[in-house]
Amino acid sequence: MMTRVVIDTNVIVSSALSEKGKPAEIMDLCYSGALLVFYNAEILEEYRRVLSYERLGIADETRTGIIEAIEEVGIMIEPAASTIPFLDETDRVFYDTARASESTLVTGNMRHYPVEPFIMTPAGFLSKVWY
Repeated sequence: MMTRVVIDTNVIVSSALSEKGKPAEIMDLCYSGALLVFYNAEILEEYRRVLSYERLGIADETRTGIIEAIEEVGIMIEPAASTIPFLDETDRVFYDTARASESTLVTGNMRHYPVEPFIMTPAGFLSKVWY
């Protein structure tokens, strides 16, 4: 069975800013089809919005390539909204999508999410799930 993931925006941004490191390694696995990526329209919109921040200096073609690749290799779902409290409501959709798709949520911001075994940092995911 293929490993299922939901990728938090910070992992996408980190991979766009550096071709080295754990976030880039995870995204390479996603693009190659080695991981099954789940997303929804709200997640794609957040990716587009954050990757467009001028201060990040991410080229338009890089941003477009990332979004198109995720749409091509991923699966779009519409999860039901959870009712647990979140400090930042924009994080809820990642959590809900991971729960609905029975995926690992890969994030660099563990403190934004409840402590759950399916939520991991990029390094934790690669060491515990992938390798």
